[in-house]
Amino acid sequence: MPEIHFQIQWPDGSQATCYSPSLVVKQYFVPAQDYDLADFVERSRTALQIASDRVQAKYGMPCGRAIGQLQEIETRAAQFTNQSDAKVQFLRFIESP
Repeated sequence: MPEIHFQIQWPDGSQATCYSPSLVVKQYFVPAQDYDLADFVERSRTALQIASDRVQAKYGMPCGRAIGQLQEIETRAAQFTNQSDAKVQFLRFIESP
């Protein structure tokens, strides 16, 4: 399966590189786009669950790395839930050569 990484910027200006085992994330995010925090988390949850399900369909087990990535996103996002206008900027996709 083609995997992909993507770079985001959290509301505090810090950046993170995230992982997906599937290109399905391209259907949920647009580079250089800002997303409300809750919307970003929900899109991440949906895309990474689909990606994990695709791995399970192909290899017989869900993708632990995708589930771990989602947990990291949810944990980090929780730090900004008290900010009423918190946004996450989706910076770019990083495709493997």
